[in-house]
Amino acid sequence: MFFGIAGASLGEKFNAPLVAALNVVSHIMLKVTGYVMYVAPLAIFAAISSVIASQGLGILLNYASFIGGYYLAVLLTSAVLIAVGYMVLKKEVFRLLNMLKDPVLVAFTTSSSEAAYPKTLERLVKFGCSRNIVSFVLPIGYSFNLVGSMVYCSFAAMFIAQAYNVPLSFSEITVMMLTLMLASKGIAGVPRSALVVLAADDPQLQYTGRRDPAADGYRPFPRHGALRHQRAG
Repeated sequence: MFFGIAGASLGEKFNAPLVAALNVVSHIMLKVTGYVMYVAPLAIFAAISSVIASQGLGILLNYASFIGGYYLAVLLTSAVLIAVGYMVLKKEVFRLLNMLKDPVLVAFTTSSSEAAYPKTLERLVKFGCSRNIVSFVLPIGYSFNLVGSMVYCSFAAMFIAQAYNVPLSFSEITVMMLTLMLASKGIAGVPRSALVVLAADDPQLQYTGRRDPAADGYRPFPRHGALRHQRAG
């Protein structure tokens, strides 16, 4: 912040070279990201192959149940939000959903809500919302109302607990959900940022110290290994 203030005080004559250099760096980073995206399918294939080779094809059923349950929870959450929107906007909520389909598709394909921010802002203003209000409310929602990340953290935490065969009481599940709810505030809207919150809360949940190797269906997963591969897939 202080660097930006000091740079702005020097005027355009001194700032122009810095802006040009940062612009070049941003283009280089985008090019590097493009290279990574080209090889990402091979890396994902290798990661999945490694898990299947060590755990067997049966591990895919665990992943399928996790992914299916997560998307079902997301759909139910979306249905509740749409119902609340219908109570306020009536039939206009469907016009809003139609206008937001492109930003939603961008967020889904990039696994990042940040990528959809400019288009979302544009569509909300076009819908009739004040730009000043949208510019204030939308960033707050991006930082403190991350419903999808919260749902994912909850499912991932329960998935890890089941992978380690850790019995959790209702009170422990409640505490875990409240902890994840608080920890998810301010999480970055970029891919895999939820893993940071999950990893920070995992020691508190003490999975490895309470697992029961004698329980039926126990599989010695590497710590967070299944979670990482699922996110990659």
